[in-house]
Amino acid sequence: MALSALHRFPPRLTLGLAALALVAACGAREPERIGDVLVDEIVPGYGVIADGDYTLPPIPPQFLDGPNRRMLVAYPGDEEAGVIEVDIHAKFLYLVLEDGMAMRYPIGVGRLGRSIRSATTIRLKREWPGWTPTANMLRTEPEVYGPFAQGVPGGLASPLGARALYMYRGNRDTRYRIHGTNDLQSIGNSGSAGCIRLFNHDMIDLFERVDIPTRVVMRSEEDSMRIEGDFFDRGEELPPTIIDPETIYGAVAEAEAAEAEAALAEAEAAEG
Repeated sequence: MALSALHRFPPRLTLGLAALALVAACGAREPERIGDVLVDEIVPGYGVIADGDYTLPPIPPQFLDGPNRRMLVAYPGDEEAGVIEVDIHAKFLYLVLEDGMAMRYPIGVGRLGRSIRSATTIRLKREWPGWTPTANMLRTEPEVYGPFAQGVPGGLASPLGARALYMYRGNRDTRYRIHGTNDLQSIGNSGSAGCIRLFNHDMIDLFERVDIPTRVVMRSEEDSMRIEGDFFDRGEELPPTIIDPETIYGAVAEAEAAEAEAALAEAEAAEG
């Protein structure tokens, strides 16, 4: 699971995050924005999401060009309804539906994602999961994962994003994950680190549709070339996104402080 580039938004749901920044200058109104995104340019399905204690900002439209957004499509593959088919070559994940249709999600594929060969089964789902690098990650890429050996708790700072699906073979956890990410540029591309990742908005959508257990199948290179045509082997190889540990753990500390402050305010209000 690659370390995610964080948006510069507070980790708690606040009115300031969701509010529109409407500023008057020289008698003229500036365009309405949410964060860095113009309100008029928000792509449907990729706007602000309030999710419990957290708020996800809208995804800038430049990351959603062409096939890089979820779509209901005629299913072009060979699997039965209820199966997840992952195409690491065309950078798509298909959730196969009834009547020959599928939900297609754009994905980013890391080195671990490219190493998955045989079918697996989703046996666990988690919302806002925490993350700890595996021993293999620490050994092979210490410059990326070493500073996070103690793990990162669930929340906006977690590299697993808003949701994660855990892939098993039999009763054994493979350590492979399908998960959300804040590293927006990774979607539609390959990376040297990580598993199978989706925009957090897409991961929340997929999470709600997936039952336990769900079979996951990896599409072969030959089938991808035959099925996807021009989309085969799309994207580029990106270097790992290396984040300053102080950025990650600073966000975690900020979230914990905000939670403590909210709990104290609730206690004081209850006491009257």
